[in-house]
Amino acid sequence: MSDGPGVPGGADPSGGRLERAVDVLVVGGGPAGLAAAARLAAAGAGRVEVLERDRAAGGVPRHCGRGGFGGFTGPVFARRAVRAAVRAGAAVRTGAGATGWAGPLTVEVTAPTGPERITARAVVLATGARERPRSARLVPGTRPAGVLSAGELQQSVELFGLRGGRIGRRAVVVGSDPVARHAARTLRGAGVTVVATVADRPYGPRLGGGPVLRGATVVELVGRGRLSGVVVRGADGRTGLLRCDTLVFTGDWLPDHELARSGGVPLDPGTRGPSVDPGLRTSVPGVFAAGNLLRGVEPAVVAAAEGRTVADAVHAHLAGAPWPGPGVPLRAEGALRHLSPGRLPVGPAAGPAPTVLLRPAERLPAPLLTVRQGDRLLYERRVPALLEPHRSLRHPAHWAVDADPTGGAVTLRLAAEDGTVPV
Repeated sequence: MSDGPGVPGGADPSGGRLERAVDVLVVGGGPAGLAAAARLAAAGAGRVEVLERDRAAGGVPRHCGRGGFGGFTGPVFARRAVRAAVRAGAAVRTGAGATGWAGPLTVEVTAPTGPERITARAVVLATGARERPRSARLVPGTRPAGVLSAGELQQSVELFGLRGGRIGRRAVVVGSDPVARHAARTLRGAGVTVVATVADRPYGPRLGGGPVLRGATVVELVGRGRLSGVVVRGADGRTGLLRCDTLVFTGDWLPDHELARSGGVPLDPGTRGPSVDPGLRTSVPGVFAAGNLLRGVEPAVVAAAEGRTVADAVHAHLAGAPWPGPGVPLRAEGALRHLSPGRLPVGPAAGPAPTVLLRPAERLPAPLLTVRQGDRLLYERRVPALLEPHRSLRHPAHWAVDADPTGGAVTLRLAAEDGTVPV
C-alpha cells in the first residue's frame, strides 16, 4: 500500500528480494517521521520515503479522538500530517515494516509486495514509543480477559467502533497522569461505567469523572476467563476489592528502540532511546533519530517539532556537512528521571545554546537545578515553577560553552526546594 508515489526498483534474481536506493529513509509514520519527511521533500532532498508498519500512517494521534493536538483532534492532526508529507513529494508506505539491517545505511523491509532491502544516504529512525505490556508490570493474580492498555482501549473505540458491553460494563483505570483522564473519558463515551481511577501518586493533574484513589496501587487481578475485580491497596495500607470486568493501565511508556539497538546505535542509559546530539544525530554517521523514540512520550506537537529539527540536520548532511564528534554525554541525577538530547557539543564548538528537555521523577516546587562536570560547577539556578512528573521542562543549555570537551560527562541534578532529593 502507498499513500504517495510508486516504489521503483528491480528484483534481486538470486532471492526475489527487491533492492532499491533512496535519498532519505524515514522509519515510522508518526508525527516526527511525517514532519521530517514533509520538510525534507519540500526542501528538495531527493527521494524521501516513509515506512509505516501499521495499516495507516499518523501514529498514536490517529486513535485519540480528543483535542489538544495543536488545536485539532488527534485524527485530524494525523490526517493533516500525512497529507503534508504526500503533497511535499514524500512516498508514505503503509503495511511496510523495517525488520533489520544489512549495513550501516541499508534496511531490511517486509512489505505486502515481499521482502526488500533499501539503501539510503540518510536514515531517520522515528519508531516512537510503546506502553509497557501488562506482563512486564508484574501485577500478581490471574491473567483474565478484559485487561487493556490505554492504546488498546483507544484503538478499540476510535478505530474499530466498539461500544458498551463489547469493551466491558464496569472499568477501573490505573494511572496518575493526563492519559488516565483521557482513558476514563473514552470509557464513559463508549458507555462503560468508570468505577474508580487508581492513582499511585498522592498528587497530580485533575483526573475527574468518578472516584480517584490517590496513593493507591492495584496489587492483584481476580477472575477466571474474564476479569471480575482488582485488589487495591490504599494509601493507608488497607486492601479492598473493586468489582469490575475491565482494567485499563495507562502511562509507563518505553522507547520502541529494537531497530536502533539491532543496528548498533548506542542507547542513552537514562532514556533507553538512541543517544543523540541537538541535531538529533546518533553516533552512527548518516543515522538520525527523532520523536518519542528518544525517551518515551511527549506531546505529538513536540515530536513533530523534532521531526522538523532532524530534517534540517539531514539536509545539511546530504549537502556534505561533516559528521560531528561525540561531544560530551549528559547524565541525569537526583530527582531528574531523564533528559534529552543525551549529548552536547561543548566549548567553542557548542554554537547557540541548545534546548534540553528535563523530565522530573517527582513533583517539585521551585527545585534547584545544578549542572556539574566533575568537581566544576557550571550552572546553578532555582526553577521558579512547579515541576510535575508528567510534564517536561525546556531548559536552554547556556552553560555548554563553559564545559570542557575532555572533562567527561556533565551531570544535571534536580533537588527539592531545601536541596534534598525526594524519596
